[in-house]
Amino acid sequence: MRSSLHWQQKVGNQRDWVWRGWQTRYTYIRPDNILENDRRKSLPLILLHGFGASIGHWRHNLEVLGDRHTVYALDMLGFGASEKAPANYSVDLWVEQIHDFWKAFIRTPVILIGSSIGSLISLAAAAKYPEMVGGVVMMSLPDPDIEKEAIPELLYPLVAKIKSFFANPLLIKAVFYLVRQPSILRRGVSLAYANPEAVSVELLDIFAKPPQDRGSARAFTALVKSRNHPNYSPNVKKLLSNLTIPILLIWGEKDRIIPFALASKFASLNENLELITLENVGHFPHDECPEQINQGILDWIDTTVFTFGK
Repeated sequence: MRSSLHWQQKVGNQRDWVWRGWQTRYTYIRPDNILENDRRKSLPLILLHGFGASIGHWRHNLEVLGDRHTVYALDMLGFGASEKAPANYSVDLWVEQIHDFWKAFIRTPVILIGSSIGSLISLAAAAKYPEMVGGVVMMSLPDPDIEKEAIPELLYPLVAKIKSFFANPLLIKAVFYLVRQPSILRRGVSLAYANPEAVSVELLDIFAKPPQDRGSARAFTALVKSRNHPNYSPNVKKLLSNLTIPILLIWGEKDRIIPFALASKFASLNENLELITLENVGHFPHDECPEQINQGILDWIDTTVFTFGK
């Protein structure tokens, strides 16, 4: 049964942290009554949200996972309550944010849990900083190379021109002011969910507040333009193939944002990867069926992460 508390009261102890001169937001929950014998098994968790989301999107997960583990969640730079900076955004920039946060506050191996682009950031962080990561949970892992693979090489110049046109700052800002309108925002968020009842007033509030912040249009422009840069993202298949830690991949079969067919393809790339697929669930399993996801993650940690390599 889900709590009737406001989402701000469900997400732990929120704090601000200045990173590279930018204000960023994070939160944490620590277990109250964990036994000393179990403390050694209680790996910290870091939760990383998807594009346009924030700490609030983990409101149904933080408390449950926090009963057994110290759990942190961050608003990536440019999102949520973190500063809407006009930065040169890339997956690697967010990886550095995570790594510096880890060095500042944790310094022991963690499990990274990502949703959508948060999954991609988790994967890249695990590859770049193996000393930081003991396991990875990814939900709806995006692969920016899919678009390139699907387009004939002959059409590359045309596609480049189209991308250049849509990267015009004036056009991007116009789109930004359009999509943050309540009716348009609701339609966009609804695309990510298989169950319309999951698109609540609370959920819309979580997505609607950050775009109203000062500098949000400027940050959105920088975010969109950065996605066209060739160094925006690493090669997903290569990273996934080379990881030697436990991996849990979770995917909703009704995902309309990232093709569900990718799940089995990714699963074939690494023998340490366990795949969970969910019927009648969309792009955000952790929010659409949190009870199932929370228990699945906790069980995987107990049965796979702590026995890995033994």
